[in-house]
Amino acid sequence: MKRIAFFLLLACATLTAQGQEADDNVFTLKSGDATMTIDAGKGGKIMSLKLKDKEVLSQSRWPESFGSTFWTSPQKEWNWPPVQEFDKQAYTVKQRSDKRLVISSPVSQRLGMSVGKDFTPGTTNGSFVITYSIKNEGSEARRVAPWEISRVTNADGLIFFEAPADSIWPAGLMTFEDAHGAAWYKTDEAPANRKVNADGTGWLAYCADGLLLVKTFADLKPSEPAPGEAEIQVYVNRGKSYIELESQGAYTLLQPGEQLSWTVGWHLLPVDAAQQPSPQLVKKVKGLQRK
Repeated sequence: MKRIAFFLLLACATLTAQGQEADDNVFTLKSGDATMTIDAGKGGKIMSLKLKDKEVLSQSRWPESFGSTFWTSPQKEWNWPPVQEFDKQAYTVKQRSDKRLVISSPVSQRLGMSVGKDFTPGTTNGSFVITYSIKNEGSEARRVAPWEISRVTNADGLIFFEAPADSIWPAGLMTFEDAHGAAWYKTDEAPANRKVNADGTGWLAYCADGLLLVKTFADLKPSEPAPGEAEIQVYVNRGKSYIELESQGAYTLLQPGEQLSWTVGWHLLPVDAAQQPSPQLVKKVKGLQRK
């Protein structure tokens, strides 16, 4: 009996230690009523983005289906699955405080690159600034582009960005509507999974369940994304239960030892308007771009 009690106590202590170790990798930043949670131990992913108690990022635990991650582009250079060092392995914490978290990935032996992430609260409530970096750790020049992939929660969302609807490709996969100077897509079900590309103007927005999530980033010329890629990409599965908001930076030549930096502003706001195209939503986004 004493032996059983001893092993039970040992097991509990082990679980406690493991839980504490996991917690040491998790960091939360606040901006007004918004909180962003990052897990350095799980690929440096953004695991949660909440406004008070409302979550906007997917909390699914299926692989490649939760939170927000960062990859290198073009995808054809690594195909699938995502590069383990960037997407799943533990990042090293370089700097941490209530106002800043700086982490770096291991070097990918396959690509000869490493990734850095620098998180800070923004200057306005509900905003955060993320600066990603990619460093060429190899001995030869390489071209690469930054790529942020965010999985959102609500299946009945409204996705919009500034681009003519008829310029979105491949044509016919998703029904976009031109209104108020933007292209709008109400998530729907279809017989197949779908992904579209667009040349936007430096922002991508998602409205669902009383929340407005806006990403702001450098506007690219049509020639600047990596081959076969785009400034803005949207992925929705056939049952609209899985949605990705994606944005990319410029395809850049890095000499050995050089690195690129790419900054994305995140903004999470409450909205009273119904989830339908409106000039008010576009005005909110335009106001954020100017800040």
